[in-house]
Amino acid sequence: MEYFTTALRHGNIAKAATELNIAASAVSAAIDQVETEFDLTLVSRHRARGIRATASGRQVVQKCERLLEEYRALLVEGTDLKRALSGVLRVGYYAPIAPAFLPQALLTCLPSAAGVTLKFEECNNDEAQDGLQNGRYDVILFVAEDVQPAIEYDPLIVAPPYCLLSAGHALAQAPVVSIDQIAREPLIVLDRPVAASYYEGLFADSTRKAPIVAYANSTEMVRSLVAAGRGCAILNMRPLTSDTYCGAKVVERPISDVLPPLTLAIGYDKSRPRRIVSEFVRACHAHFTRTGSTQCVVIR
Repeated sequence: MEYFTTALRHGNIAKAATELNIAASAVSAAIDQVETEFDLTLVSRHRARGIRATASGRQVVQKCERLLEEYRALLVEGTDLKRALSGVLRVGYYAPIAPAFLPQALLTCLPSAAGVTLKFEECNNDEAQDGLQNGRYDVILFVAEDVQPAIEYDPLIVAPPYCLLSAGHALAQAPVVSIDQIAREPLIVLDRPVAASYYEGLFADSTRKAPIVAYANSTEMVRSLVAAGRGCAILNMRPLTSDTYCGAKVVERPISDVLPPLTLAIGYDKSRPRRIVSEFVRACHAHFTRTGSTQCVVIR
């Protein structure tokens, strides 16, 4: 279309070729191709007077020029979208792993970017990864132990499990606890995809000496049940406060046994990320580099 419209604007194939910096034969071939596609004679050729559009040709030229204008505008908008720190950023996150750190992390990459609209959506681990692949999300936060093969991601932090206890629990006075000690206590399990099987899998069948007294699908419910003295729990990443929704406090204690950790990861298109995505990823990395493993969120 570019060659076709340029040739008819000049009324001369040679002049069009010069402007386009291509061979005249390529311009002539392009005209032939357009006519073949439409199965119409669109150009009248005159050796001495160059070329001229037929009545049908004038209509096609007008439509081609509008399409080319839209195409050029799209390229400009695409470039702006790629480079601009603006637009909509859609983040899918695996349950409540994000609220404890995302607000602080966002301050470093979007301190005053009024042109950015943030859309956060809570989902499970598979939904987050599916959403990244089908374009629902620009970036996701998820647990990498259950990663799908096509997902590109960066690990943010590797978090070993720890024991959560009520402030008045006898084990709360110990500097560390063992998995055998935890196995003697009523257990409250976070009932989320990946999490439940992970936490139950930390115990060999022979070591479970007390029942699982509750399953809860939110970390805050787990924390509140523990704070109320219903049992203990195992989680991986520490919140910023020991307070719970019910008003009582909880205590975190490290586990002396060597147990498999969970990895909080950030997934995104690494090959062609938008600037806003790159800045968001950078901010999350910077946050965990700055806080390390001492300030974390609870993996759900």
